[in-house]
Amino acid sequence: MTTAETHWQHCRKSSTDCAARDIPFCRCSTKVKWSINLNENPPGFFFFPDPSIIRVNDDYYMVNSSFIFFPCIPISHSKDLVHWQIIGHAVMNPAWSQLGTLESGRGYWAPDISYDGGRFYITATYRHNDGGAILRRQMVVSSERPEGPYSEPVFIEEDGIDPSIFHENGRHYMLLNRGARIFELSNDCTEKISDASLLYYGFQKHAPEGPHLLKKDGWYYLFLAEGGTGDGHRITVSRSRELFGIYEPCPYNPIIRQNDPKAPIQRCGHGKPVQTQDGRWYMVYLCGRKLNGKYTMLGRETALDEIRWTPDGWPVVNELRGPSSLALMPLKKELEESNETVFRKGIWPAAWMTPREPQDNAVTVYDGYVQLLSSPAPFHSLQSRNLFLHRQESFCFEASLTLDLPALKPEQEAGLVCYYDENSYVSFMVKKDLSDCMCVLEERIAKENRFHEIQRFENQLSSYVFKVETDGLKRTFILTDENGTELCRHTLENVSYLSNEGVSLNKRFTGALFGAGAYGREAFTYQMRDVIITTHD
Repeated sequence: MTTAETHWQHCRKSSTDCAARDIPFCRCSTKVKWSINLNENPPGFFFFPDPSIIRVNDDYYMVNSSFIFFPCIPISHSKDLVHWQIIGHAVMNPAWSQLGTLESGRGYWAPDISYDGGRFYITATYRHNDGGAILRRQMVVSSERPEGPYSEPVFIEEDGIDPSIFHENGRHYMLLNRGARIFELSNDCTEKISDASLLYYGFQKHAPEGPHLLKKDGWYYLFLAEGGTGDGHRITVSRSRELFGIYEPCPYNPIIRQNDPKAPIQRCGHGKPVQTQDGRWYMVYLCGRKLNGKYTMLGRETALDEIRWTPDGWPVVNELRGPSSLALMPLKKELEESNETVFRKGIWPAAWMTPREPQDNAVTVYDGYVQLLSSPAPFHSLQSRNLFLHRQESFCFEASLTLDLPALKPEQEAGLVCYYDENSYVSFMVKKDLSDCMCVLEERIAKENRFHEIQRFENQLSSYVFKVETDGLKRTFILTDENGTELCRHTLENVSYLSNEGVSLNKRFTGALFGAGAYGREAFTYQMRDVIITTHD
């Protein structure tokens, strides 16, 4: 997997274009760019699960799940399926996100993007916490522009997951699981105007979900994910001459799945086809790569393979050979790319996110740095806020960030956090106790906290450089002053708990992240700057 280029571009949009223009960090979107080799799979989409894609003229747009992370539902753009940029998010207004009370793994699941009549539509399942009267609702937003701003979310009260919208002859239909159920939507796609009916329950009939419809050559093709979002995941297809069936299964099903348990790319399913400008077809689909054959550290990703249409009119992906891959299991090799984040005043940097929506004025972006507010609660609490995080892009990488701190008071701390969710993280912090300043490291593993006091200092500096070096499951944390003088370091040999499989607690569908965090019983602000991320093959 290659991440060959990441850079920041100033958005040309006026601040008056944003629906949340009264919120300083929502004035417009920043673009982050990937440049990848089309022959390498997956193409640079670490923790970008559950893809949906469309092409409008010469432009491709893709959306992915964001769960409890804000901003919600990233929207990526490409001209060639090779170079991708995040251009916006479906929900950029914190007041609309409804993330504040959600446990990890809930939130916005499996979005779909569609286009009809000059308007873009994004729908997704909003997953509540367990135990309530309602577990799932379907969210819809729309915009005339693919990057947004999008309308305030509307929620359709229909249970199920993985919604998609199919447009035909001025009418609109929503599909969702179990199997493929369908009902008609109003003209603006915000209301359900018919009862749901079952189109087809699937070929394998085991966890059929993720339905997408394609109309081609007089046939309605129904694509389904089956087998569950684990190692048995796959994509199947059926077709009918009539929208409401009867659907016949493809004789070549499943049209993609991973049959080799030792292959680097696993859990392949949940896909949607797209036709290129020159008439070729591709499938974007969900996958995951397991470090040491066990740990999906980068989360569930998006992969891409070519579709061939058989003489009898069926789509097959990669000649039924399973997912393509030219790369072996990632190992630490030569230095690949070093990227410095450039912050622009008033612009939320697209690759960064917070677990749940931040507090008011908790994230303020200036030229060259971000001002952050400490969390009002420990990071393992659902009331924790304002962690500012970036996806982990490689199994082997280095990251450093500089924090400018106020004079800390007792029980205040700030530093670098490697984060999966509130049940799995490592915090590497400078902390003040009643007498001294000290460097501490905390591991959160399920319900257990492991504390490591690394070094005590007589005096606190105004600025520290926090570094993490990652080699597979091993992480080395280093603290230096701004001149590069090392103050302390600590190595953890195994952080497998920062993966989907690492802890048996809650729904673990996301991926590892890292960034800045702070906590104090008395709130304080601090600045993050000079973020450098270096990835290795």
